[in-house]
Amino acid sequence: MANALPTGRFEGREAFAVLVRQALAAAAQAGWAELVLSDASFADWPLGEREVVQSLQQWSRAGRRCTLLALDFDDLVRRQPRFVQWRRQWDHLIACRKAATPDPLALPSVLWSPEWVLQRHDPVRSVGVAGHEPERRVQLRQTLDEWLERRSTPAFPATVLGL
Repeated sequence: MANALPTGRFEGREAFAVLVRQALAAAAQAGWAELVLSDASFADWPLGEREVVQSLQQWSRAGRRCTLLALDFDDLVRRQPRFVQWRRQWDHLIACRKAATPDPLALPSVLWSPEWVLQRHDPVRSVGVAGHEPERRVQLRQTLDEWLERRSTPAFPATVLGL
């Protein structure tokens, strides 16, 4: 299924959103075991759309993992309530991390999977590249691991417990 996903350069917010939708549908259909979504705020990501949440619901199974990395999750909470509700249900599959950088452009804007990757080199203009090349996947995973292991902390709890 990853080979059916588009490869090469893309430009524009709508082209980026289409690729995110296609990738998450492919993840559900092919049963990708792991996803990493990284972005400063996820403002341009269609995560709250009904079809995207349905893809994520179909993807959700025991043994799967999804990691979200962001500067903060406030925009996601405010603008994408369907996704936030889905995340609460599947909290045991999803780890959320807050990146330790003041620069939103320093954080990679990436959808990574073991099969295919989507990377925005210029998040402001939504210009980037997508592909299934092993070298690209390995390089991006190493970059993401650096952020996840050394430059981020747990964040965005599924529920807030208080007195």
